[in-house]
Amino acid sequence: MINVQQIQDLERFIIHKVGNSSQDEPLLLSQQPFELQDETVANLLLTYFIQPFTNNGEYFRFTHEAELELNEIYKYCSNIFADKDSFTDQSVNIAKHLYKHSTHPKIKAGELYIVYFSKCLVDGEEVEAVGIFKSENKDKYLKVFLNSDNYEVNYDDGINISKLDKGCLIYNMEKEEGYKVSVIDSRNKENEAVYWKDAFLQVVRREDNYHQTETMVNLCKQFVEQRLPEEYEMNRADQIDLLNRTATYFKEKEQFQLEEFATEVLGNQDAIESFKEYREHYQQEYRLDVPDEFDISGPAMKKQQRVFKSVLKLDRNFHVYIHGNRELIERGFDEASNMQYYKLFFEEEK
Repeated sequence: MINVQQIQDLERFIIHKVGNSSQDEPLLLSQQPFELQDETVANLLLTYFIQPFTNNGEYFRFTHEAELELNEIYKYCSNIFADKDSFTDQSVNIAKHLYKHSTHPKIKAGELYIVYFSKCLVDGEEVEAVGIFKSENKDKYLKVFLNSDNYEVNYDDGINISKLDKGCLIYNMEKEEGYKVSVIDSRNKENEAVYWKDAFLQVVRREDNYHQTETMVNLCKQFVEQRLPEEYEMNRADQIDLLNRTATYFKEKEQFQLEEFATEVLGNQDAIESFKEYREHYQQEYRLDVPDEFDISGPAMKKQQRVFKSVLKLDRNFHVYIHGNRELIERGFDEASNMQYYKLFFEEEK
């Protein structure tokens, strides 16, 4: 959980305008921080900056192919943490670094907000933080106003405070490992968006329990849907049942234990051996480390809920949602119609 509770915690704040350097759009730099005097504006900015991170348990760290000290954003943020009076100069360095990497033709010009937070609550620990946020998209807003005795309507362009385009929070903790970093990129499915994480920030995901939970959930899903049907006769209802049991395990347990999971969810010894072999293959293919035991991350599990789809799709006629006892579903084949069928048992209809 991430939280900035008080306006006073937003201690320093500056805005630069970063264009697309490959299209000769300008880089416009402010000469001094913006003085936040309006409490309403300050509260709106806090919502805009912090709200997208509040339930984000996924963390990254700075990296560099040669050595960590050569990562520009890591260096500039370290300078701010070491000397708050260098904030403006370092913000200019950050803006220039982003401008350098804003070369893809689809990257939009936008305002770059750089903030120093004196207090930021991160998973129960209070630390300093530097925030870097970029707004690229403007929304149109209707303005209704009274003119003499009549209401009139006009419009204006503005920033939707519920839609942060890109952002990151760098927490002053675990410096030697590349700091603890949260990242937001609302356009991360598009090719040009890699410039934010990969080129500008140069961050990689931390090998923590969030990452481990997410990795194991994806591994289990692929095992159930891809490997098991190759080795056993399994229909979709059987697969859904296994996915439901997997979801229950991750929801009810505080810690993942490989042997316990294999026994409680898979049960069959041949399936257990197949799962362990598949785990080794998965680790090698994706170059991941999946430990035998780790604490299960609640935020990661919440994000991965979409993985556990309990929908049985029958042609284009029926969608059957399976949430409970697999034994109440029977599958068969009707020779008269030459079609397959499912028989469902229940006590009452609602």
